Amino acid sequence: MNWTQEELATNAGVAPRTIRLFESGSRSPYARTVAQLQSTLEAVGIEFIVTQHGVGVMLLQKA
Repeated sequence: MNWTQEELATNAGVAPRTIRLFESGSRSPYARTVAQLQSTLEAVGIEFIVTQHGVGVMLLQKA
């Protein structure tokens, strides 16, 4: 999506510091925060996938 940490935080309704700490590995997010981030990213076309090879993300093409 080419978002900054601040843009992701704003769109997900979390503090920018939360994103920084999560991305740096300094802190694990609460389940509620993960759900907020996931729903925000899914709303803009990112799909979370699980395959036999692992877990990942995919950007869905617009129709």
